[in-house]
Amino acid sequence: MNYQNTLAFAQEQDQQDPLNHFKKRFYAPQINKQDAIYFCGNSLGLQPKSAQAYIDHEMQKWADLAVEGHFKGENPWFNYHQLLTESAAHVVGAKPVEVVIMNQLTVNLHLMLVSFYRPQGKRFKVIMEGGAFPSDQYALETQTRFHGYNPEEAIIEIFPREGEYTLRTEDILKTINDHADELALVLMGGINYYTGQVYDMEAITKAGHQAGAVVGFDLAHAAGNIPVKLHDWDVDFAVWCTYKYLNSGPGGTSGVFVHERHANNPDLPRFAGWWGHDASSRFQMKKGFIPMVGAEGWQLSNAQILPLAVHRASLELFEEAGMENLRAKSEKLTGYLEYLIDDVHADKDVLEMITPRDPKARGCQISMLVKKDARLLFDKLMEAGIIVDYREPNVIRVAPTPLYNSFEEVYRFSEILHQCLQAH
Repeated sequence: MNYQNTLAFAQEQDQQDPLNHFKKRFYAPQINKQDAIYFCGNSLGLQPKSAQAYIDHEMQKWADLAVEGHFKGENPWFNYHQLLTESAAHVVGAKPVEVVIMNQLTVNLHLMLVSFYRPQGKRFKVIMEGGAFPSDQYALETQTRFHGYNPEEAIIEIFPREGEYTLRTEDILKTINDHADELALVLMGGINYYTGQVYDMEAITKAGHQAGAVVGFDLAHAAGNIPVKLHDWDVDFAVWCTYKYLNSGPGGTSGVFVHERHANNPDLPRFAGWWGHDASSRFQMKKGFIPMVGAEGWQLSNAQILPLAVHRASLELFEEAGMENLRAKSEKLTGYLEYLIDDVHADKDVLEMITPRDPKARGCQISMLVKKDARLLFDKLMEAGIIVDYREPNVIRVAPTPLYNSFEEVYRFSEILHQCLQAH
């Protein structure tokens, strides 16, 4: 695509954008009594305007029916989570039986590790990306300790080569192959939260299985960001949050994927709860856990209806927009952002882009390493009405998301960045 550093070009792209109308279906935060340019959906997505009505509906049901709301009225709470299953499956490339919405991300990660990290003999090691999001690091650290291993010995972290910021797929696959005889699990992020790099999940899964290991992914920064095909790629399990690109509220609910080949495996250990018990006999209150088929069998407690209601509102927007359409726009937005950053940064030595240049190898995020006064630049952007994300020690993450960001916003961001750099 031939980009141009002009407002007219940006506005023309917005006029041609078939997804442009979605922007009006979200609330925009205010700075100085004006709509801010919000490029922080990688931390917390904006609120869909339809979310309040979905919450109000369930609140009214609670007022009118109280406990009877579990079984009476429109969409009884007893199986409310199933209203989200098919749409969530579309987002992550799964069959409905392989997906359930429940709990929160790290809770679900621990539940998956109980079932899928099963060290035996010399097979006890785990491969993960170096510098993964802390929750993943802490979960694996404590899980390996729980099994009696020293995390320093059990966890193999893969770091970029010296002088590079992203992982090479060949290095990931080589590490898996080099440790094939002692590997129990490969657990990676679908997208690295810091650099925005998309990992080749299909190749990693294939290599992990060839090594005799289980393969899982944390899709916190991938779900709702890029199309994934968990079933087709033969991934064993995955978890994700819904409050980032899936726009389902702070601390929102989480999703779980379990491949259908594990759906009725009696040999898989799990931590059980009554909501994962066979629904037809759940209220008989008898001993003996009989799991529901598929991912639903990993449920613990009855569903949190209000967070699910928000997520339902958001998933309807994703169904309407389509992940492939969102991805196409995302690549154009980040491509335009990349072009403009390069343009406004000409003849300066302040910024370094640490996100892959290949649009296919990144999500809707550009991470800028700021070589001088990074926090000061971040503060200037915020004061000028740009909401981005700062990560220690000197990285600013800029995430134009295709559901509610526009080409004109990307252009105006570059104007303000240019002004800030001139005064930097």
